[in-house]
Amino acid sequence: MLPGYSNKKRNCLLVFACTFVTAFFSQSLFGNNQDFNYKIIPDIFYAGTENSRQTLDLYLPLKTKQAHNKKIALPLVVWIHGGGWRNGSKESAKAPHLLPRILSTGRYAGASINYRLSGEEKWPAQIHDCKAAIRWIRANAVQYNLDKERIAAWGSSAGGHLVSMLGTTNGLGEYEGNIGKWHKFSSNVQAVINYYGPSALLLMDDYPSKIVHSAPNSPESRLLGKPILTLPSLAKNASPFHQIANGHPPFLHFHGTKDPLVPHNQSVILHQKLLKHGNSSTLVSVKERGHSMPNSFTREWVLPFLDYHFHQIGKKFPNQEIKVTDP
Repeated sequence: MLPGYSNKKRNCLLVFACTFVTAFFSQSLFGNNQDFNYKIIPDIFYAGTENSRQTLDLYLPLKTKQAHNKKIALPLVVWIHGGGWRNGSKESAKAPHLLPRILSTGRYAGASINYRLSGEEKWPAQIHDCKAAIRWIRANAVQYNLDKERIAAWGSSAGGHLVSMLGTTNGLGEYEGNIGKWHKFSSNVQAVINYYGPSALLLMDDYPSKIVHSAPNSPESRLLGKPILTLPSLAKNASPFHQIANGHPPFLHFHGTKDPLVPHNQSVILHQKLLKHGNSSTLVSVKERGHSMPNSFTREWVLPFLDYHFHQIGKKFPNQEIKVTDP
């Protein structure tokens, strides 16, 4: 017992303690993280086209000092960029706290995906591209020493939406599209890390935001090609909230309670519905935080989540909402 603390505060402190212990033991088991470097294989065309928006970068670790000399296939963490589906690029993954931090452990490979933006193609082109990229990765996993059974999808904002779509549409043929030549390979992912992504397009205006999401020029309306309220069926088709069933991969969500662009409630309702259908989901709500997350969360939360599910290190995150203060 922790005297002077409420049950919620005690739970939060215990979760933080478990997280830091997990991170410590992860580093101890796998050696000094500073001993690992990586290389990038850029601009791989995954769709059989010459469209730069249908390319990916592979991030492969170069182990200069290994705790294990065996050549084993590595789990892959796929980064999907944000930008309101109309901006952004795979280059964002190079930020030190994103794929470089994941690769620095020496126990993961990475990839970063470009997809066609809404100014070029409308929904569902974006999810078709993401799934085609995952299929390409699986088809070429042996060549790059990747474990095709352990693929995590991680994205922020519009990228958070797309990774949530990947996680909630595993095995749903209607979302696969006909892009590329690797159709015999699965586009399934085995874990999802959602940074403040939209989840239910038709419900976004129910909570305060700087954007009128139902307006004709909103990012969501531009994604669909018309105001979202005029296309309710397509808006639901583009909403991970409406795809939830049983049997999804584990989810880890992050969202600031004062997000001015994507209301915090978008992650709350996605998390709650995932739990209602028997899935594994943890929501980290960061008090007073906006449309971003602290860089330290990769080490404190993302890596322990991946280590548990892909390396059986540490403890499973609780299936609950955790409220923390921005450090």
